[in-house]
Amino acid sequence: MSDASLSSSSHTRYAWIVVGLLVPVALLNYLDRQMLASMKFSVMHDIPEIGLEARWGAILALFKWVYACVSPIGGYVADRYSRRHVIAGSLLVWSIVTWMTGHVTTYEGLLFTRAFMGISEALYIPAALALIADVHRGHTRSRAVGFHQMGIYMGVIIGGFGGYAADHPSLGWRWAFELCGLIGVLYALPLFLLLRNPSRPDGEPHTAGLTPGTALRELLGNRSFVLLVLYFTLPALAGWVVRDWMPAILKAEFAIGQGLAGVSATLYWQLAAMVGAVVGGWLADRWMQRTERGRIHVSAIGMAMIVPAMFGVGYAPQTGVLWVAIAFLLLFGLGWGFFDANNMPILCQVARPELRATGYGIMNFVSMMCGGVADWGFGAMTDRGVPLNVIFGVFALVCVASLFIVLLIRPRETPGGQG
Repeated sequence: MSDASLSSSSHTRYAWIVVGLLVPVALLNYLDRQMLASMKFSVMHDIPEIGLEARWGAILALFKWVYACVSPIGGYVADRYSRRHVIAGSLLVWSIVTWMTGHVTTYEGLLFTRAFMGISEALYIPAALALIADVHRGHTRSRAVGFHQMGIYMGVIIGGFGGYAADHPSLGWRWAFELCGLIGVLYALPLFLLLRNPSRPDGEPHTAGLTPGTALRELLGNRSFVLLVLYFTLPALAGWVVRDWMPAILKAEFAIGQGLAGVSATLYWQLAAMVGAVVGGWLADRWMQRTERGRIHVSAIGMAMIVPAMFGVGYAPQTGVLWVAIAFLLLFGLGWGFFDANNMPILCQVARPELRATGYGIMNFVSMMCGGVADWGFGAMTDRGVPLNVIFGVFALVCVASLFIVLLIRPRETPGGQG
């Protein structure tokens, strides 16, 4: 075997090792934020000054708004300096904040910890996905991102069981936050030691002289990037409502316990999303061998699944049958996996390599800001008695618009569209 072949084989192995190292971090990233939604009733009972649904919505929204504002900064730092340092440092800080969350006793204290968690967690996703894109340069990029996103889905699933922990007399919601925080702190050091920043190939520009202003001007002057931001944002409105409010919706509409509601609201559709991410990633990588629009087409197929799923979720309570809601959540999850596995790979087709993390940070900024509005708005509309099918119907129509937007994106003309 030639030296070149050995080098290629070694790079391929390390590229998948990177994904393996980051999957647990992605799991913790979403577990630490998802637990609060599944423990809503226990937390509100323990901290009675929260009181109103709108106040609970504000807690959920604040995390997103802070996360949104920090995301472009975190992306720029990861592009300009070290993805490795950003990833490990982010994990360490948000894990400390997770542990602190288990000790808050006031509404203001919970607002503070959620805001600080938003700062620390915002640094991770742009850096992690950009690092994966750096080491997966061939026809494995969508699959690699899809496997990483499986960690996110597993985190949401485990977070869905938080209701059972919160209801358990020997555990409680505070114990869960303390345990998850400790695990993250312990994993941060080995992660830092095992990750490394890949060197850029000859001829690929470096980030020296890349100021925030020049990066922002280049990205916002790119029509396809602006379309991708819109496409990334609109379905996220529905996605955040499903993640944050579905446990409470199922408990209220189907008269089930907090534990069962949390599991039903997360387990099934997240498992479907895992399948969708793997299948959608594989299909997109295969389709890319025929056309540079392969990933765009696969993502659009996913969006075509999400639209009827949102209408169905809103209609399900009228049937009085829990499994009708779960069936539509399964369809939502499958479509979400197709969508989620291809966002960073599509970004790699429309933006230069040294702007990947910054670009994803901007996408997160717009998406999370709007997601915070969706969370707050859902709580406010619920307080005013707006029917559930009407609310979800609006989100479904928004996803219809995004389906047309993604088809307008034009990849850069690079070999194979790999970027």
